[in-house]
Amino acid sequence: MKKLHVILIAVVSGFTGGFLNHFIFPNKTTTYIQNKDEYMPQSAAYFSPINNLSTHEDFSQASAIGTPSVVFIQSVSTTSNYGSSMYDWIFGGNTNTNQVASSGSGVIYAADGYIITNNHVIENADKIEVVIDKKNYPATVVGRDPNTDLAVLKVNEKNLTAAKIGSSKNLKVGEWVLAIGNPFNLYSTATAGIVSAKARNLNIVNSQFPIESFIQTDAAINPGNSGGALVNIKGELIGINTAILSRTGSYAGYGFAVPIDIVKKVVNDIIAYGEVQKAFGGLEVAEITNAVAEKMQLKDLNGVLITYLQKDGAAEKSGLKKGYIITKINEQAIDGKSTFDEQMSYFNPGDKIKITAKYNEQIIEVSLVLSNREGNNEILKRQIVNSASLGSELEKVSKVEKDKRSIASGVRLSRIRAGIFAQLNIQEGFIITSINRYPVNTPEEVVEILEKIKGRVIIEGINTNNTRAQYNFYL
Repeated sequence: MKKLHVILIAVVSGFTGGFLNHFIFPNKTTTYIQNKDEYMPQSAAYFSPINNLSTHEDFSQASAIGTPSVVFIQSVSTTSNYGSSMYDWIFGGNTNTNQVASSGSGVIYAADGYIITNNHVIENADKIEVVIDKKNYPATVVGRDPNTDLAVLKVNEKNLTAAKIGSSKNLKVGEWVLAIGNPFNLYSTATAGIVSAKARNLNIVNSQFPIESFIQTDAAINPGNSGGALVNIKGELIGINTAILSRTGSYAGYGFAVPIDIVKKVVNDIIAYGEVQKAFGGLEVAEITNAVAEKMQLKDLNGVLITYLQKDGAAEKSGLKKGYIITKINEQAIDGKSTFDEQMSYFNPGDKIKITAKYNEQIIEVSLVLSNREGNNEILKRQIVNSASLGSELEKVSKVEKDKRSIASGVRLSRIRAGIFAQLNIQEGFIITSINRYPVNTPEEVVEILEKIKGRVIIEGINTNNTRAQYNFYL
């Protein structure tokens, strides 16, 4: 009798377990693979994104299309230590020079030798070489744009394999992408991932008018990938790899690329004019934070807040005011500052745009004509004076920047090596506003004064953080 009870309990338990497993927990232990006839045990390998790709969605085609246009860039820069005091510079002390080698990646933009890379890859380089198909080519710098951290190089070669250019405007979060470059000097390395986010503003571009609207990806990007290609599943170039977010300096899950639609405008301008023809609207904007929204009693965080208006600039003339919130540019919705900067980067001086703004829930629509950094619509070319005697490169400060910094004159020290400015520990980016109380507006004025002056010298100016500084010394 006891055995019969045991048998009955076992049978009932078996039927009950089967019933629960099949009808109540059907997906607990098996998962159906679409287009397959069999069931497959659930596992970490099965849930790998790569294993979920169908055979025609692997990355071999994208890699085959994108890799031939990615190049290896080697650069050498020279740093000088001109003695240890001002007297060494005046009386000709010993000069110690050190050569620093660095490397990165680039992308062939045009078959006749134009190559895109990051500005930080070749900045301050004295010698640049590009390796294409294991052959070394000397390269010259066509132009640089610190605002987007992009640069264009030129090699003397024809019939190169140019990248297949795509578009980043319609790029969607979740799309597969491939990062191609030369990390750690490992040539032609490809890593796969997805678009993790768009329009990221990281505050990493160190320039007066930075444009940051990065594509974020989890494709592995490491040192040496800078300037390389971010391509979509079709092998089309949709971004230039620029930065990683890491505490160690190596890949930690987050990489960032400049969208190709921004890149095209920058590169085409540099090839045509030597520098970007950046358009200004005579205003500056800021992100709308929770604190700002609460203070202004806003219903959402969309748009950007106008924080500065250039006197007699296009925005001020159009009727826009500080405190207005810009919500659209030419009917394109503005979510935040990165979206605003990206939209503005597409325009040229002289373009007319429509701005939609709001204030106290009142909608305002205005039209304004964009200008260049000097307040007109002329084609501008960056002019840099290289003074060997002063050990620095100098350039004129634009009208737009002078208005923003509230200065009437100024000459920027764009690159400092051995010489008087190095001995004074003046940092690159410093703007000289006057020498011995005399306002200076051109590099030629600064060079002439400092090469001829004798006796006490007072240099006044402002640092990159807009703080005023004064240097006193004798020549």
